Amino acid sequence: MAKLLLSLHVLAAILAIGPVAVAASIFPRHARQPEPGAGAALLHRICRGYALFGIAVPVFGLATGAQLGVLTDAWLIVSIVLTAIAAAVLALAILPGQARVLAAAGGEVVPGAAARLAMLTGVFNLLWAIVVVLMIVRPGSTTGA
Repeated sequence: MAKLLLSLHVLAAILAIGPVAVAASIFPRHARQPEPGAGAALLHRICRGYALFGIAVPVFGLATGAQLGVLTDAWLIVSIVLTAIAAAVLALAILPGQARVLAAAGGEVVPGAAARLAMLTGVFNLLWAIVVVLMIVRPGSTTGA
């Protein structure tokens, strides 16, 4: 059962977080244009839709951790906290920032909005990169690398 849960966890991470990371990274380039247009709207829909699907990542991750008996390991707790921070950055900063850029389309674009979105996306992606490293290295784990 643990192998099935781990497989679902990894697949969900690849299929959900990957598209959000890419679409959110591309969005600021469209936001810098005087008229962000359909491309920016599509990227925002991708981020929003895959963010909802991304809820499966921690669900399967927690189920896997429980099955393996590692829920109290420090590397997993740190990963959970970083995942929660990444989710908060996406839900509370990136998605609303993208929505503001789209709402301002044709009007006055907020100066620095694209740079702020690029920075927030970089933070989001860095948090996920750290989580991936923690999942692979599992410092202090007796079952890990």
